[in-house]
Amino acid sequence: MKAIDRLAPNLNSLSGETTLVYQDKAREVAAKGVKIINFGIGQPDVPTPAVAREEAKLALDQGFTGYTPALGIDELREAIANDLRERLKTDVKKDEVIVTPGAKASLFLAMASFVGQGDEVLLFDPAFYSYAEVTRLLGGRPVYAKLKREPNSGFHLDMHEVEAKLSPRTKIIVLNNPSNPTAALMNRREVEALSEIARERGIVLLSDEIYDHFVYEGEMASALNESSWRDYLLYVNGFSKTFSMTGWRLGYVVADKQVISKMGTLAANTYTCANSFAQRGALAAFRAKGEVQQMVDLFKRRRDVLYTELSKIKGVNLDLPHATFYAFLDVSKVLETAGLSVKKFSIDLIEKKGVVTIPGEVFPEEVGRMFVRLSFALGEDKIREGVKRLAEFVEEKLG
Repeated sequence: MKAIDRLAPNLNSLSGETTLVYQDKAREVAAKGVKIINFGIGQPDVPTPAVAREEAKLALDQGFTGYTPALGIDELREAIANDLRERLKTDVKKDEVIVTPGAKASLFLAMASFVGQGDEVLLFDPAFYSYAEVTRLLGGRPVYAKLKREPNSGFHLDMHEVEAKLSPRTKIIVLNNPSNPTAALMNRREVEALSEIARERGIVLLSDEIYDHFVYEGEMASALNESSWRDYLLYVNGFSKTFSMTGWRLGYVVADKQVISKMGTLAANTYTCANSFAQRGALAAFRAKGEVQQMVDLFKRRRDVLYTELSKIKGVNLDLPHATFYAFLDVSKVLETAGLSVKKFSIDLIEKKGVVTIPGEVFPEEVGRMFVRLSFALGEDKIREGVKRLAEFVEEKLG
């Protein structure tokens, strides 16, 4: 028997169908000389603020390259707590923060601290794919509550659906607000309703708010605004999106200090600590809030261009993205007319037009099968050219 035959069953349960699959396909097509317009990449295309880069280089020159505490350096944890207190008017303290090597590590650490064999994790459909994958890896079972699409306001929580999907085995509810891939922004009433369920039923609410700065209309309602958050909340955020630091791999979790202490033990026994000099860079990044706002303003202008151009295409439908830097495009008419799956739609679009989108089926479970996700983290000229090619593709498929 080979080693591959001895893999843990939970590992074999993972699909591996991530957004990176379509980036690989794009590279294949680009190698043939096709100019690629990439709406698939979920990362800002602006540089990391100079102040963060310079501080990281200084840390290297000073020899700050050893292990740090598993919870993260004290200065960064304090800065995170200060930022949350300032922005959200909450009362987070340093000892309620753990710094991790990326927000995905934050998600894993948070879920691994609570999910055991047979536990259920309530997810929203559609949702970021890692939530379900981590649940399965830990021996849990993903359960989906469908988001409802409302005219003129996009996707929102259906509390009747949520109630119907809860069970005595529900351990965690995962909320991503603002939402990837739908670009929806959940309102205060929705966040309060989930918080109330978690508090009253003894369920953990994991609130992933990684896109919280990218809000164009409406008000960001954070789960940290609830006064009793320490009783039930795991708050996840990071530096990748807000400060354009995707490759730096820095995220963080906020929770009751006793929970954070246990997470620190788990961290010490898995990855030891987050990168030392990257943490110094992240500490400096908080001094670049003006640059962050400039980036958000830039992305809003790009959002407006993308929405205007996509709205001209007959046969597709799009809700105005209120947040994030994604658009979730309804291509159901094209799929039904041409007899395509959404995965085939995305692959054909790459191969025939050199345009990368992410098929909604990547974001489980059922709702996304009629949608593709487009990121507008690229220049306006490329957005216009990409939408032009997409329009040609749709016209050809509709005949």
